Amino acid sequence: MRDTWGRIFEKMELCSSLAFRRLMLSGRKPGPAPGVRQEDARFGHVPVRLYRPSAPAACPRTAVLLFHGGGWICCSLDTHERICQYIAKESGSLVVSVGYRLAPEHKYPAAYEDCLSATQHFLQHLERFGVDPARVAVCGDSAGGNLAAAVSQSLAGSSDLPRLRAQILIYPGLQALDFNLPSYQQNRGVPLLFRERAVFYSLQYVQGDASNLEEILEGSHVPPDMRLKYGKWVSPDNIPEEFKVRGYKPPKPCEFKPEVFEKVKRISEPTLCPLLAEDTIIQQLPESFILTCEYDVLRDDGLLYKKRLEDNGVPVTWYHLEDGFHGIVNLFDYYASSFPSGKRGLDRVVAFIKGL
Repeated sequence: MRDTWGRIFEKMELCSSLAFRRLMLSGRKPGPAPGVRQEDARFGHVPVRLYRPSAPAACPRTAVLLFHGGGWICCSLDTHERICQYIAKESGSLVVSVGYRLAPEHKYPAAYEDCLSATQHFLQHLERFGVDPARVAVCGDSAGGNLAAAVSQSLAGSSDLPRLRAQILIYPGLQALDFNLPSYQQNRGVPLLFRERAVFYSLQYVQGDASNLEEILEGSHVPPDMRLKYGKWVSPDNIPEEFKVRGYKPPKPCEFKPEVFEKVKRISEPTLCPLLAEDTIIQQLPESFILTCEYDVLRDDGLLYKKRLEDNGVPVTWYHLEDGFHGIVNLFDYYASSFPSGKRGLDRVVAFIKGL
């Protein structure tokens, strides 16, 4: 419905569909929460918002850098304020929400570069914030989970900065090779993220427009050698059978179209698709928390990454919401749209942070 109204307003030349979508997702800024102090700041050129528990800490705090979701094109510091306030208050940690640049005005790798820059800046100044250098985590939902995974990989093995303690990935999108995995087939029309919309977001991030969407959906953007190389990681064979009982039909082979690949050829870069990182990088990643939802097109991205991490000896805490859908955690305390399972998932995130 939101997308339909956006297209109507665009045809009426009242505003662009993207502007309308951003307006609808912005909601009402909740304002300060009891027990939490917050302030806006900048880490270099990147705007951030810090959330601190009001109660004094007996020792240096755990810190969480949070990258918001929104398909790389929507949402902001304001849209994720309730979640940040809740995590800070309930876990006793310092939460740093990062306001990265959005596509299509700022294409890949702008969002990734902002998140990496903000994280590096923070790690260089931990003493100023009263943070324990051994307890810093990155966190993100959806596109933010993609960014958290990419930042974590980029900092893996870094010798001049404190090592990240953990990565927290909430229904992350981690690859753009195969949009016909079981979860994409089963949940193609399930709100809040339709299959076509997931590709639309990816294309806006990569190339600044949604041209060639149908070709990407069918997979004609992937060269045969790339499909062979990454097939061991991005494969329905790596999805447990219990996640195929709702139906899965292997797609028919499609013709590779070089002209489409030329437009999106950066899809094999791990900073865009973290699931494609080499084992030598995966092996250096910190302890991980992955939340997946049954009724989510991105479910299998999380399951595939869970397997990759575990196969490479990385400890993984996995929490699956069997009655969950994409975006359910973000609806926490959002008027009448809040769901008990969303809060349950958020509480699992808080419990994981408290255990670091």
